[in-house]
Amino acid sequence: MSLIEIIGFVPAVVFPAATIIQLVHLLKSKSAGGVSPGAWGSFAIGNVCLFTYTEKYDELQSIIGLLFTSLLQLYIVYLIYKYRRQESLATA
Repeated sequence: MSLIEIIGFVPAVVFPAATIIQLVHLLKSKSAGGVSPGAWGSFAIGNVCLFTYTEKYDELQSIIGLLFTSLLQLYIVYLIYKYRRQESLATA
């Protein structure tokens, strides 16, 4: 494995790990306070676009670091809206 391939695993670990940290926080707190759906949605779109741009469709680093992460980020957006809806129903 070359140095470039090894370096490619850095974002393949960091991007999903950072996303999972936010996801775990949301799931534990069951509150979307202070979490921006626009930011997380933008990250998801950016990751899919970067995956397409790099044309590394069969490389594990790209699939995990970009596509898998974008799925997690879309789940975060879903949870944000779900928890905001629940919070607004509880206060109504």
